[in-house]
Amino acid sequence: MQLLSDLVEILELVLSVIVVCFIVVPFIIITFLKIKFARNRYKNKTDGVTIGIFHPYCNAGGGGERVLWAAVQALQTKCKDAQICIYTGDLDSDREKILNNVKKVFNMEIGRNVNFVYLFQRKWVESRRYPHFTLLGQSLGSIWLGYEALRLFQPDIFIDTMGYAFTYPLFKYIGGCKVASYTHYPTISMDMLRHVYRRVIVHNNRRVIARNPFLTAGKITYYKVFAFLYGIVGRTADIIMVNSSWTEDHINSIWKCPLRTHRIYPPCDIEKLVNLPLLSDEEKGNMIRIISVAQFRPEKNHPLMLRTMYELRSIIDEETWMKIRLVLIGSTRNYEDEVRVKDMQDLSKHLALDENVEFQLNISHESLMEVLQSGTIGLHTMWNEHFGISVVECMAAGLIMVAHASGGPKADIIETQSGSQNGFLATKAEEYAQIIAYIIKMTPREKDMMRNAARSSVQRFSNEHFVKEFTRTLEPLLRME
Repeated sequence: MQLLSDLVEILELVLSVIVVCFIVVPFIIITFLKIKFARNRYKNKTDGVTIGIFHPYCNAGGGGERVLWAAVQALQTKCKDAQICIYTGDLDSDREKILNNVKKVFNMEIGRNVNFVYLFQRKWVESRRYPHFTLLGQSLGSIWLGYEALRLFQPDIFIDTMGYAFTYPLFKYIGGCKVASYTHYPTISMDMLRHVYRRVIVHNNRRVIARNPFLTAGKITYYKVFAFLYGIVGRTADIIMVNSSWTEDHINSIWKCPLRTHRIYPPCDIEKLVNLPLLSDEEKGNMIRIISVAQFRPEKNHPLMLRTMYELRSIIDEETWMKIRLVLIGSTRNYEDEVRVKDMQDLSKHLALDENVEFQLNISHESLMEVLQSGTIGLHTMWNEHFGISVVECMAAGLIMVAHASGGPKADIIETQSGSQNGFLATKAEEYAQIIAYIIKMTPREKDMMRNAARSSVQRFSNEHFVKEFTRTLEPLLRME
């Protein structure tokens, strides 16, 4: 009996420690922080509204950054007296350098009432720090990065434009902010779960896991638990914006708050592109340029483009092959991206494609316009691209687009039905190659009909339409402030 009594006492002690460590202590810390930030808000209150936009990679020059700067322009137009601050981890770029890069890459002029809050803990959201349990590691790291952001600047309205949903409860319940999000890509999706369940080898499901049923079962459990937590934190946002039908479906299935979710297509630079004259083959020097515009990130699947070229060479004649150039345009964010470019260059040599492949890195907006006008075909190979700004812009420029049959390009952009077709969809290298060969053989009249259909279909993705919908959706929060 004494032994049983001792065990009960030990169990009670363990339970008490668990309660103190995991309930009482966090409650005390959260209460203390909430009081602290409430006092800071009262002490630092200003007359105008303050808006904090969380975008740690604001100088990356990709499609997500185009949305960021279009959102900033929209807010400047709507709230002329607002104080807008962007949380960024680009410590090597001062204010002028960032704004000059916005002008160079996106041809956007940003007003003067924008400031930057520099974050020194961005390293905690970088995937390379978490070789295992990457999603969880980056999400927990975003909380720490978010706390640094909140400590440096406590806004009235917090807008996340990069998808760091785990920061929302921090800003809402401790910082006392109204929270809005613009989600490009869900951190986890049902497609990712299905890939693991089917044991498909992709960049986020390595071979060693896909081939082991026990590791697969463990990863499915991990994904399900993470999806549950992701849904909890996502639902704390006051206003939720998504960039495509595909993203909307996944966010609604996990966050489960469709009445607060608004689909707002991202701004695409189509105004000038649709007015570019369509050049004849002779004006293009009788060259067939296949254009890809994508950051050099692993999910963009640039190797599939090279495998497509390898397959294409085997089904067309040598004379035509000598006229073909694959032009890879994209920005590099860091050393890892530069390594990927070098790997791509090595792979093109290995496949004997180096004379037919060009790399154009970090080019200006003017140079991009020139290259797009000189192209014939647009190429996109990312599986489950959340939207596809580059797909829209290639179509606006008059390229005949061949995109991956998934995600936003399939759901929102490209129509393949006869009579309304504006592009093509494919999944495997052989399919891409066959479609490209078919496009090359199309008559000039057939090509012009496809180009004109594509140009007519992209008007709903204009910058003007984005600004209108973005400000309309945020109106409730802006009016409250």
